Amino acid sequence: MAQTILEFRLDRDRHKAVQDICKRLKITDTSIGRADYGQKLGALAGITGFKKDGKKYTGPEFPAEMLVFSGMNSAQVDAFLDEYKKTGLAPIGLKAVVTADNVFWSAEKLYQEIMREHLGFTVKSG
Repeated sequence: MAQTILEFRLDRDRHKAVQDICKRLKITDTSIGRADYGQKLGALAGITGFKKDGKKYTGPEFPAEMLVFSGMNSAQVDAFLDEYKKTGLAPIGLKAVVTADNVFWSAEKLYQEIMREHLGFTVKSG
């Protein structure tokens, strides 16, 4: 499976940094537009056996930036994150890995789940 990072709503500077790091680490990066937020993660990541269903998402824009890692083990994700940290840019708060459990989820569902976890963690640790 190809190493891929899906980008959601990144500002110009963070998008450029992610692109540059991906190029150096030989990772495919894909910026996902709002119209595709209803698509399954497997389709967005180009995983064999998944295809976009043609539906256009009409819900609201995600309020926060998100990165989704596909086909990458923990060492590869850590290497990417280490390189990103070196840029000095603000971290991207919402990050997830495509798993056997969430590969069938839409990007919207994943966003809702990790946002809920992120907010729960923030409240508990605050």
